[in-house]
Amino acid sequence: MTGKTVPTAAEAVADIGDGASIAVGGFGLTGVPHTLIRALYEQGAGGLSVVSNNCGADGHGLGILLEAGRVREVTGSYIGNNAEFARRYLHGEVDVTLTPQGTLAERLRAGGCGIPAFYTPAGIGTQVAEGGLPRRHTPDGRVAAVSRRKELREFDGRPYVLEHAITTDFALVRAARGDRHGNLVFARTARNFNPLAAMAGRITIAEVEALVEPGELDPDHVHLPGVFVQRVVALTPHQAAYKPVERRTVRAA
Repeated sequence: MTGKTVPTAAEAVADIGDGASIAVGGFGLTGVPHTLIRALYEQGAGGLSVVSNNCGADGHGLGILLEAGRVREVTGSYIGNNAEFARRYLHGEVDVTLTPQGTLAERLRAGGCGIPAFYTPAGIGTQVAEGGLPRRHTPDGRVAAVSRRKELREFDGRPYVLEHAITTDFALVRAARGDRHGNLVFARTARNFNPLAAMAGRITIAEVEALVEPGELDPDHVHLPGVFVQRVVALTPHQAAYKPVERRTVRAA
């Protein structure tokens, strides 16, 4: 095996072109590949099709690309507290495909495992299965396009909906530790959508807070094997320390 390290985030994302599809790890602002997203912003690619649990927050994560008008469509499960995301969606500036969170996770995992589709009970009896979820709006807020009805099938007397796997051109993820072969370890709740997004990308780029030599990671502690990762970028101490909080709260003493 050869090393997969790339000197800088800018070099790692240099070949992501206009119109590319990208799976991005993170949940809220936890486990978000901030450095790679910033490098992609500075690189200038637009018309991007993003698959992520949510689209960052105002001014952070994918929110940076969204605010710059670089995102064409989003497949996710949560619009969240990103006011700019909601505004662009409701004014026809970005297409949105809403998917149940567990279904989104499994669609990414299935894509990485070579499973083309699967049946799930999630969404039965709702617009997820029956169609009609708004995907696109006109500038004045009217619904311009909706989701289609999905194929249903019964197993043991219970209905299930057919969901298709997701694969993307690229994936951007963040790990706490990684080696030069791309084996990754994620810290606590950062092990959310990161492994799944990494599996779905044809070219997966990982930013790691600590880069170690092959053999230093205990194989039993590896969360994602290097077979799913093509490029590894070691973060500087300043980049590794950047972990913004989406909603800061305090508790009375």
